Amino acid sequence: MLDSLIFLLQKLILLAHVTVSSLLSPRGVENGDKPPTKQFERAGIPAGTGAPQYTHIHHHIFQPGDLLEVPRTLFTHFGIYLGDNRVAHLIPDILPVLKRDDRQIREMVTNTRLLLGVLSKNASVRVDTVEDFAYGAAILVNVMDRVAPRPPLDNAEVARRAEKLVGAVTYSLLWNNCEHFVTYCRYGAATSNQTEQFCEWCKSLIRDQRCLLLSVLLGMASMVCLGVSLSTALPSLLVPFTLWMVS
Repeated sequence: MLDSLIFLLQKLILLAHVTVSSLLSPRGVENGDKPPTKQFERAGIPAGTGAPQYTHIHHHIFQPGDLLEVPRTLFTHFGIYLGDNRVAHLIPDILPVLKRDDRQIREMVTNTRLLLGVLSKNASVRVDTVEDFAYGAAILVNVMDRVAPRPPLDNAEVARRAEKLVGAVTYSLLWNNCEHFVTYCRYGAATSNQTEQFCEWCKSLIRDQRCLLLSVLLGMASMVCLGVSLSTALPSLLVPFTLWMVS
């Protein structure tokens, strides 16, 4: 039963991600551009363009305090490089709540652990190797510096902040995720561009009059199929009315 629930949740998140991606251009990838394929890459800005330039590097060239980001299936994941091939990153994880075995907890977080952590709002700021953090994906370094509203703090201070926060934290998909963690450490203010994009998508969805029409049709269909009762009539009236008032 639990496996079926997790599988369904993964599919729903994937569907939502595809919808959002179709409405919002992903940061750092222009129309027609291919995403980077090398495992370790550093971003710079070539003269005359706004696009990142990718060059192959190894983890020993990262500086403590660097902000690392890697693309994942449903989102972009962020971390702070601490030095000595270590990355601090905030990740949802249910296992520390269920077990006290440090050896098991230190193992890579599986999708099941991650999704249950999201649902239960449990996470931790943990330290992993660069390779485990990247999980085979490309790594971009300090790309956010060119769009952040604040200049980055001193790298030593960034790394100090990240190490200080290592441990269990409360997780929120919108208000306290891995991007909030790294922006607090590097810029002194916790923000999330992914959250802002999602909220903008929600606003555009609410303002779309087709959603209002769809809610009316679904309400009428539910009353036809299930009969007119308080449980069907109330949502059929309240949902369209709410969408109308906030649009």
